[in-house]
Amino acid sequence: MIFKKDKLVALLPANRIGNKVYSHQGLSYGGLIYKKDLKSEEIIETFKAILKFLNENDIVRFILKEIPNIYLHNTTNNPSTYLCFKTQAKLVRTDMHSVVDLQFKSYSNSRKEGLKRGQKHNLIVKETNSFDDFWSTILTPNLKSKHGVEPVHSLEEIGLLKSRFPKNIRQFNVFYNDELVGGTTIFETENVAHCQYISGNSDKNELGSLDFLHIHLLDNVYMDKKYFSFGTSNIESGQKINKGLQFWKEGFGARSITQAFYNIETENYKLLEDVFI
Repeated sequence: MIFKKDKLVALLPANRIGNKVYSHQGLSYGGLIYKKDLKSEEIIETFKAILKFLNENDIVRFILKEIPNIYLHNTTNNPSTYLCFKTQAKLVRTDMHSVVDLQFKSYSNSRKEGLKRGQKHNLIVKETNSFDDFWSTILTPNLKSKHGVEPVHSLEEIGLLKSRFPKNIRQFNVFYNDELVGGTTIFETENVAHCQYISGNSDKNELGSLDFLHIHLLDNVYMDKKYFSFGTSNIESGQKINKGLQFWKEGFGARSITQAFYNIETENYKLLEDVFI
């Protein structure tokens, strides 16, 4: 929490591991949260104060995961790249997010065929306030069998987040003959609908369930948003891209925007002194 004359002006969500602080390993993005009318000099002073505080508390490195530009409320007040330049931040990773600009959405023949299969099988999409069925019967088994991992959020955690942000976290499931065959968990901001989780059962290609579901979301639920984000297809710390997954996302008209990860030595707060002349 950063104060100026006892008035809160900025926040930094972060977690610590040893002598490193990350913003943020539990969020899709990180960085400073500050008042939109904060001037450039004040933001620079704020960033310097944070690095100095971390340095004085035995934190050697600050790892910053930047905010993709589609999420920015105020695109005319974001000097983060300059801050990284001045503190000699090292670019350590870049991910690509597949994003549909909803003014220019388009569907490939493959996605249209998936839609037709879904219509042929009389699939039905339903929104629900419960995550139980999707987590237990689709998402968790798929992640375990394919990747040997659990969902980032436990069932209890996603339920807690939903209770705190009921309008920003939504669950959409797709059914075939009353059987749950797939679903997606959406995190919403003012401008963006972001797919946090997408998963279908083994019949998803035959049924066209995930194509049917997401075209429904794009055409009927989120048509008034600016962007629909399918998230990243990166693996191996950004070094590789899952080609099939990228192909599927781009079939909805999604194209790539980048998200950089920076390593900043906290002692470099000194480089932010005397910036203005």
